[in-house]
This record gives sequence, C-alpha cells and structure tokens, in this order.
Amino acid sequence: MQSIPATTPPPHEELRDYVGHFLIYAGGAEIDTPALGLSEQGFHLQAGMRWSRHISLGIDFSHVTGNNTIGLGLATTALQNEVNPLLANLKATGIIPQNYVAALPLSSTTSTLTAGPEFPYRRWNRITPYIRPSIGFIFENATALPPDFVTKLLVKSIAPTGMESQITEFYGVGGGCGFNLTKHFSLVVQGDVVHYHLFPSLLRNGTNAFRISVGPGVQFGKNVTTKWGIPVLHPE
Repeated sequence: MQSIPATTPPPHEELRDYVGHFLIYAGGAEIDTPALGLSEQGFHLQAGMRWSRHISLGIDFSHVTGNNTIGLGLATTALQNEVNPLLANLKATGIIPQNYVAALPLSSTTSTLTAGPEFPYRRWNRITPYIRPSIGFIFENATALPPDFVTKLLVKSIAPTGMESQITEFYGVGGGCGFNLTKHFSLVVQGDVVHYHLFPSLLRNGTNAFRISVGPGVQFGKNVTTKWGIPVLHPE
C-alpha cells in the first residue's frame, strides 16, 4: 500500500497558528519630552512570556541620551522667587544686560524599566497589534552645562556638583504592532505615552513623554494554544 506523504502547511497557516511561548525584542529607542524640549535616542530591550494567545507578561528596559535647555519659567515658584531678585540686582548694577534670560543647557541620560501585561489581537496573519499599560520606573541623570558665569553661580548654589539624579515612577498607556515576517521572526513597532514628575524641588510640573522603539523580534518555545486563559470562579 502506497503511503501518502505528509504535507507542509502553507506559510500563512504557520503565521496564524504558531504563537511562541517566549518573545525577545531589541531595537532603537527614542524618548521625546516636548514640555522640556528634550529628545533622546538609544536602545530598547524587551522579553516576554505568553500566558495565553491573548495575554502576555513582560519586562522592558530602555536607555537613551540627549541634550536640551531648561528655562527659568519651568522652575518651581520657590526657585523663581530665589533667582529672580538676584538677576534683577545684577541687571540693575549693569553686570548683565537688561535682556539677559536665564536658561540652562543640560546633558541628559534616561533609563526606564517597565513590567506588566500585554494584550494582542490575533485576527490577521501578517500583523499582530496589541495594547498595554505602561507602569514602571524612570532613572534620570541630568548634568548642567552652564554657558556663562551667572549660570555657573546659579548652578553652584542650587546643585553644587552640577549634576542631579533621581528615580521615580511613571505610568501611561501604549501599544504597538508586530509585522510577522516568518514563523519566528517579526518587525516590532511600539510606543506609549507616559507621565512622570522628576526633580519636584526644581521643576514645577510633571510632564508627559513619548517612548518609541523599532526593532526585530523573535518568538520561540512551545506553541501556546489556549485563548484567554483566565480562571473562572464558580460559586459553591
């Protein structure tokens, strides 16, 4: 009796049916903070585990650097009340011109660490969009680059080392999309909007930032077949 050879499923069926238990992703990252005029570039690393076909749990890390200039108008009221009289005296004595505007150039290094769930929508073969909350910690290291002697004096009185560092929490919402190239490889594009308040003793308000990353993703491990995988509690 002649045997029937096994058939290989078409590529689109593999893309539809296979959901790897693990996912790793690495790429370029950018964090934009419009209120501070700050744009930073660097890298992004992410790893996740699929709880089910529609729920993933993961962790990610971003590290970016950039430069910006902070105006006195962004400072706390207490800091403005301290600096403005000093500037007024310097202008009155002619040490600085009347049109002098206090502004401080900064070099910034930002790292973020996020952990939480992700909810993909698996209807199409070639793309997998998803949404996720953004909850984590942000570590900021800001180094002052004073351009003149007045700014140097102000920095010396406010931050004697010329550097400020802080870790604080942030929260937001975001999502992305995986463009499925093969069974195991995809191009991942994701972003979110997060809110945080760094250096509250210096900056008056919290701010929103946009985190964006793009890079290749790899899924592997056993095929996850369960759909939502949420336990159902039955009353006695």
